[in-house]
Amino acid sequence: MGTKVGLWIDHRKAMILAVTDKGEEIGLIISKVEKQLRRSGDSPLKGPYESQRVPEDDSRQRTFTGQLNLYYDAVIASIGNAESIMIFGPGEAKGELKKRLERDNLGGRIASVETVDKMTDRQIAAKVRQHFAE
Repeated sequence: MGTKVGLWIDHRKAMILAVTDKGEEIGLIISKVEKQLRRSGDSPLKGPYESQRVPEDDSRQRTFTGQLNLYYDAVIASIGNAESIMIFGPGEAKGELKKRLERDNLGGRIASVETVDKMTDRQIAAKVRQHFAE
């Protein structure tokens, strides 16, 4: 039996449960992605210098995307040797990671992608065990 990996992921953290012949290993990757900032429509800084005080949306988006890419690179490095990968989580991160895996020619290893709500560590482990027991 090769390594089978269950991965619960959102933009804040990734919990990785690897199931091998020797047992289970649990890993955690915490993202350094800052929450995406929004520009407010009604700024109290109305005046000639308002545009210089607030960073442009482009630079914020580039920073956010760069941080996400580093986070996904770390996740892919930790699951790269998996034979089968189950990806699940609450938000967009699972779909974004799936696209990255497909781009890196690892898409064939994806067993499933599911949308689930927030889960405790025990619930995540139980879900992965149940999936790979089938």
